[in-house]
Amino acid sequence: MLKWALIFLVVSLVAGALGFTGVASGAKTVAKVLFGLFLLGFIILILIAWGAGELIF
Repeated sequence: MLKWALIFLVVSLVAGALGFTGVASGAKTVAKVLFGLFLLGFIILILIAWGAGELIF
C-alpha cells in the first residue's frame, strides 16, 4: 500500500509540473488516503504485536 501511495505521489508531482492541476489534485488525494490507511494498519499491527508480547524494545 505504501508503494501505491508513493506512485501516486510521483504522478501528482509530475502532473503538477506539467500543468495538469486536476490530475495532480486527484493523485494527491489518493496518495494521502493510501498513506493514511498504511499508517493506520501499521499502528494496529504494532499494537497487536505489543499485546501478544512479541514486540521487543
